[in-house]
Amino acid sequence: MPLMAHLSAEELGHLLQTMQHSLRIDSHYALFNWLQEDVQRLLPHEAVIAAWGDFSLGLVCHDVVSSLQGMRTRSFSDATLQPFTSWLFKRWTEHGFQPFINHAFSDSALQSLESEQTIDTFHGMRTTLVHGIKDQRGRHDCLYVLLSDGEPRDRAKTLASLRFLLPYIDASFRQVAHLPGQYYEQPHQRGPAGQAAAENVDANALVGDLSAREAEIMDWVRKGKTNPEIGMILDISAFTVKNHMQRIFKKLDVLNRAQAVAKIDSYRHALTQK
Repeated sequence: MPLMAHLSAEELGHLLQTMQHSLRIDSHYALFNWLQEDVQRLLPHEAVIAAWGDFSLGLVCHDVVSSLQGMRTRSFSDATLQPFTSWLFKRWTEHGFQPFINHAFSDSALQSLESEQTIDTFHGMRTTLVHGIKDQRGRHDCLYVLLSDGEPRDRAKTLASLRFLLPYIDASFRQVAHLPGQYYEQPHQRGPAGQAAAENVDANALVGDLSAREAEIMDWVRKGKTNPEIGMILDISAFTVKNHMQRIFKKLDVLNRAQAVAKIDSYRHALTQK
């Protein structure tokens, strides 16, 4: 249903204010206030869970924004929330990538949560508003989950409001820096960590005449990433990564990943002794 036709003049004014305020968000504190004040009036909720990444591989990061005790980003590991958000992501795809209201959770979706208190909190939510953004250019789909202990007064209006506000909610989360450990560092990033990664790639390339891509892949192998994870990071398929690894083994004259890492590390150590 068209949202604008069902809003009063006061509600339209608040909607515009909510949109304007979303442009000013630059911290987790500002995001919390915006969700609790502006968005709360349009979409009542107790908690918002943002999930993004490659749901097909289970490589998903999360933010949790709520005033409820124990409902914070730092209260959960990504591995803890991943089965829950992946279950909702699957349901969202089954709804044709359209917003929907969920009224109950499966036990399997909640079994990874780390405490009975947290599970009780989730079960205490009577409704869950779910909508997302399907990334057609990469592998970073986004899902937004609004948990509420009440029922929406007007179901159609609530879904229309979520559909309209989702781009602003998504942009607001993107304007806030990641918490530590929430992202895969890319070798091309600058600053001390990015510079070190770039130097590692350069050193790798000197061994066995590796290409720039092969050296980049080896840098992630050294960090313990699997082929699917490396594929996600570099936006290539796991099969392509596997092919690169076979060529790397041949160039380095080794049989496996551990030997490849050891040979490169040995060469880098020799360089530092010169």
